[in-house]
Amino acid sequence: MDIDKYLDDVLKSQTLDEDGAEMKALRKRRDEIEKLLREKFPSNPSIGYAGSAKKGTMILESYDLDITCYFKPDDTQAGGSLKDIFKNVRAALQGKYTVETKASALRLKGLDREVHGVDFHIDVVPGRFTEEGSKDVFLHREGDDEKTRLKTNPEIHVSHVRDSGVRDAIRMIKYWRERNGIEIKTFVLELLVIDFLKEKKDRSLRTQLKHVWTEFRDHSVSLSTKDPANREGNDLAPFLNDAVKVQLRQVSERTLRQVEGDKWEEVFGKVPGSDAPSKVSLLTAAITARPVAQTFKPYGD
Repeated sequence: MDIDKYLDDVLKSQTLDEDGAEMKALRKRRDEIEKLLREKFPSNPSIGYAGSAKKGTMILESYDLDITCYFKPDDTQAGGSLKDIFKNVRAALQGKYTVETKASALRLKGLDREVHGVDFHIDVVPGRFTEEGSKDVFLHREGDDEKTRLKTNPEIHVSHVRDSGVRDAIRMIKYWRERNGIEIKTFVLELLVIDFLKEKKDRSLRTQLKHVWTEFRDHSVSLSTKDPANREGNDLAPFLNDAVKVQLRQVSERTLRQVEGDKWEEVFGKVPGSDAPSKVSLLTAAITARPVAQTFKPYGD
């Protein structure tokens, strides 16, 4: 097997077609949601599009679109507190969608009979800018009695991943996570891969993947990373609990045995040959076609 070609084919098979049904559905819902939010909140909040599409790390196995809805520091139309903003944006969406509450985001699913319960692969992230002219934002953290407010910076998150130089490795490790049911948040996984590969950007994809798995296998107990937007203020340790570390170590052990025996198809499965060019740039352009003020994906899917 030509392993380099195989890995390239896996990447292509996990690239959403810009003209495909998934992207058309995302664009349609995106427009509906923006219209709804602007009708409900005419004070003109900053509405942006974010997540893996903006970063260039989207995969077909697990994809979504993140829509940010950020209010100015002195805008109280959606509420005076972050919790109020979160609650009122959720209420605005509930008239048209089934809304699943996440830590700092609202997952949208079908409400009408013909699409009831269907996952639209869209998260809405409400928040408020920290001060006029700042790109920092405060997000409400639902269900966390100790820390109900999270400070972060959308642009730093996006650029940190987008400009990392290891997006192919990130996409492959995300696909590996999905195939093995590893319960680690996307953003934390992205940060770990970037940390591991900061000195290996010029290596082959197979070498990069083996290095990431070796780090997971040999150093799972000491795994840690920091939020580049708020390195000391945001504690990511809860996202790397003992259960996650054990999963990463055990699956990495098995994966390394497979690839050392040249059994890459046991890791990523069989893929049809494809001569189609990568469409990551087209995908990103489609989602960010119109100018927006901010883009952000909080701590993962």
